[in-house]
Amino acid sequence: MPAIWARRALLPAGWETQVAVFVGEDGRIAAVERGTAPPPGATVVETLLPAPANLHSHAFQRAMAGLTERRGPDPKDSFWTWRRLMYRFLDQLTPEDIEAIAAFVQMEMLEAGYATSVEFHYLHHDSGGRPYADLAEMSGRIAAAAAQTGIGLTLLPVLYQWGGLDRRALVSGQDRFGNTPERFARLVEGAQGHVARLGADSRIGIAPHSLRAVDGDGLAAAQALAGDGPIHMHLAEQTAEVDEVLATTGRRPVEWLLENLAVDQRWCLIHATQMTPGETVALARSGAVAGLCPITESSLGDGIFDGVRWTDAGGAFGIGSDSNIRIALSEELRTLDYSQRLRDRSRAALASADRSTGRVLFEGAARGGAQASGRAAGAIELGLWADLMALGDLGPDGVGREKDTLLDTWIFARDDRDVTDTWSAGRHLVAEGRHIRRAPITAAYTRTLQRLRQAI
Repeated sequence: MPAIWARRALLPAGWETQVAVFVGEDGRIAAVERGTAPPPGATVVETLLPAPANLHSHAFQRAMAGLTERRGPDPKDSFWTWRRLMYRFLDQLTPEDIEAIAAFVQMEMLEAGYATSVEFHYLHHDSGGRPYADLAEMSGRIAAAAAQTGIGLTLLPVLYQWGGLDRRALVSGQDRFGNTPERFARLVEGAQGHVARLGADSRIGIAPHSLRAVDGDGLAAAQALAGDGPIHMHLAEQTAEVDEVLATTGRRPVEWLLENLAVDQRWCLIHATQMTPGETVALARSGAVAGLCPITESSLGDGIFDGVRWTDAGGAFGIGSDSNIRIALSEELRTLDYSQRLRDRSRAALASADRSTGRVLFEGAARGGAQASGRAAGAIELGLWADLMALGDLGPDGVGREKDTLLDTWIFARDDRDVTDTWSAGRHLVAEGRHIRRAPITAAYTRTLQRLRQAI
């Protein structure tokens, strides 16, 4: 039975030393032993942690990183000007491009310490909105990338019907996303077939894109398709979105959602940046996960999530990389915390009496990511998937540091280069900081970028 031995490990009850974790043939944690010597043949690591899920990714946008930092034609650039550039970019993408980009993104996620990718997948059709012969062709490419990288996958096919709450037609670029609820049901069936060919730890969920893009009938149809699986949706990301929903429905987005749908622990609401204090508390108490993407939210100027009020109300949260401008787990956590400090002019506001800021952030991301991905993971515990990440000795910064202080040092003073190993459902995919298939995955991504840069 494969074993991992750690000088220290973060277990559900807290930190332990000299910990051996045994992985069963099914990829789940079969045993955890404390205060023991390294078993024969064990992989020996310094610090063992549960590996979080990256709960929100648009894989194809990774290839746009660095291309949208010039000022556009508008006097004040915003999310909406960025979105127009994104539509022009995606018009060039082929199924082969999507697979190569997604594999590279997933590899970077694993090297950063994520064990799972939750792909909010809305690029379904060919240019002009023409369906592929396999309606779920693009979903199949995301699954094929996961087969290359070994990452755990929760695939979320996205229902996208309209260009706004007035049910205006989709514009050029958006037409590659669009489906009726009936065609979307067929697409999901095809996507299920692609995902079924992956490991038993991969699964499918549903993502109605947003209140702007999906009507009431579409929301009902999406919920029915989800069954007991995860349901993700963008919510209250931008002030313009809030204004449009309020003008059309008489309710702000969070108000409308809670009044009209049975929001529960299956739900993950992405960004939720533009909420009132009352909305924040009410949504937190629903049991839904807040899907936070601090680097992207900073890049797009979305605003600051009310993390202190949310966690005080018992709200669950997880971390995603969204636009994938950077795949950096420690930086996402650090950016989330620093945003709270900057807004409130305070320090360590997310820490609790018995857990440091870094531990609150990390354990919250691990638990919330597991919930949002519909994955039995998020802790080093018997019977859960062996989703694990290891940190090295942190160099001079790690001298004399233990327990929460060690985790704080990694998040606030170091970066993801300290990640030495990552396992997804027991698959040892990153060793000595590098993915086991880094060379061919990087070569395919580089060829794709060369073609795209010439095309745009």
